[in-house]
Amino acid sequence: MRISTTSARRLPDMTSTAFLIIAFLTGIAGALQTPTLSLFLTSQVHVSPFMVGIFFTGSAVIGIFVSQLLATWSDKRGDRKTLILYCCILGALACVLFAFNRNYFILLFVGVLLSSFGSTANPQMFALAREHSEKTGREAVMFSSILRAQVSLAWVVGPPLAFALSMGFGFTFMYCAAMLAFLLCGVMVWMFLPSMPKARIKTTATLEAPRRNRRDTLMLFIACSLMWAANSIYLINMPLYVVRELGLPEKLAGVLMGSAACLEIPTMLIAGYLAKQLGKRFLMRFAVLAGVIFYTCILFTTGAAAMIALQLLNAIFIGILAGIGMLYFQDLMPGQAGAATTLFTNSTRAGWILAGSLAGVIAQFWTYHAVFYAALVMVAGAVVCIWNVKNVDEPAKETPETVA
Repeated sequence: MRISTTSARRLPDMTSTAFLIIAFLTGIAGALQTPTLSLFLTSQVHVSPFMVGIFFTGSAVIGIFVSQLLATWSDKRGDRKTLILYCCILGALACVLFAFNRNYFILLFVGVLLSSFGSTANPQMFALAREHSEKTGREAVMFSSILRAQVSLAWVVGPPLAFALSMGFGFTFMYCAAMLAFLLCGVMVWMFLPSMPKARIKTTATLEAPRRNRRDTLMLFIACSLMWAANSIYLINMPLYVVRELGLPEKLAGVLMGSAACLEIPTMLIAGYLAKQLGKRFLMRFAVLAGVIFYTCILFTTGAAAMIALQLLNAIFIGILAGIGMLYFQDLMPGQAGAATTLFTNSTRAGWILAGSLAGVIAQFWTYHAVFYAALVMVAGAVVCIWNVKNVDEPAKETPETVA
């Protein structure tokens, strides 16, 4: 009995450590690919800005379909561990395709499909982490914030590394590095993450639209989609804007993304700590206002030092959105952890759909600088939506335990 008690105490610690490492590895896999994708498409695949935008839009549409399909499966049948493992393997295959293929349409339809499975490993890992934290009695908000901080840590290292590898050794080498990250992640999942067949249950609530707070969930989804769209426009447009319009070094794009991600780590941890005291709605409102100021300033900033300094506002904007937004959905959809997490993830993909089409069209017919005006309009729209979402921190009744 004593042996089983001590091993039970150790197991959650080992498992939690594995969650942290897997969050970092999935973040690295994404951070090696996304920052350089627009440059990869223009310099290696030789397509126009409009086709770059179409690629991002198509990627988001396919991603929503795949993630929703997998969320339905995982909520119904339950073993997220197996699903995450398969997603890592398919993500590695996507990296191989991007490393050795330069056909636009093969990359769009086959590569993006495989990448969509790979990117779904991350939200499924967060859903499993939520279930694990509830089972072990761990504080869910802080644990989730620490996991998010791991993803941000990956984005501190990833973008500068991605630009260094792609410029120094070529895109083939860079995508092979991303493939290794996925494979290592798969090994960690297989060896250390828990199987939780209890999620097989009973209820079909996870497959439905929100049964409570539907209007608030919709407003939050629109707000998050607009916020992610602004951020996606920035990620798509900024490397090309820095290099082609400002004439600054390519490495600066990696430095900007890395410095924002570095500042996101303390932002997420502080937001996780303050969530109980200030509430999730207050923090989300603070984040969206920081976004308004950031995108207003970026329109009038051309110097490298000033752009780096502005990343503090960008970190507040994205750090709170990434760390608190998912928890806000889960609180609005009690008992539907998988569906709520996927809905939050799909707000990211909805943002990519908006961003891809707008960034491509505006850059094609106007300038890369003009694209940031669209980002500012989106953040302003998010302000209106966030101000109309209810405060979820008041009622203590809406907890997952009440829906068992």
